[in-house]
Amino acid sequence: MTEKPAPPPHAPTPLTALTALTAPTIAHYDASAESFREGTWAHDVSQNRAALLDAIEGPAPFTILDLGCGPGHDLTYFRSLGHEAVGLDGSLRFVEMARAATGCEVLHQDFVALSLPAARFDGVFANASLFHVPRAELPRVLRELCASLKPRGVMFASNPRGDDQEGYAGSRYGAYYSLETWCALVTAAGFEALSHYYRPAGKPRDEQPWLASVWRKRA
Repeated sequence: MTEKPAPPPHAPTPLTALTALTAPTIAHYDASAESFREGTWAHDVSQNRAALLDAIEGPAPFTILDLGCGPGHDLTYFRSLGHEAVGLDGSLRFVEMARAATGCEVLHQDFVALSLPAARFDGVFANASLFHVPRAELPRVLRELCASLKPRGVMFASNPRGDDQEGYAGSRYGAYYSLETWCALVTAAGFEALSHYYRPAGKPRDEQPWLASVWRKRA
């Protein structure tokens, strides 16, 4: 992994510089969209989807934002339950796939340039997506997601865990947080912790590379 130092938190990065940073990751997914769909469509993430849905208060159906929806696997599931599922991805190829597969509204937006309505969603499902946001911009992105949630809305996030390092692995950028750092970042953005767990379930901790967490928007 080639380390690329992020700018200090007090110096906002120009949008052009941010999109240049995220462009190689998006290009990777555009180029490998078909193989990604074939390799991931059968993945069992039922534990993660249930973690989100079980934490949302009030009667269903819910309005759910699938952040980093990819080709639409989870959108398909949420819609099958009667929820209003809205996808979002930076990869245009994924957006096209998800729209065709699900018939859902799917937004084409870079994670570092979100444009979301305030208080629209009951839940945000960020499964294997937020780790692609540069560390210096993550607090802002988390605040924007928080603002898009209704009062007491819920965010689920699952990311590969690490020791707070960030950089490129090949053409894809990633930031890999410890539980302590991740909790501090999300709490500061306006959320309160509900639960966390490691995946895959039933494995020893050193064979559980994914940190999953569930958060509620604070009043």
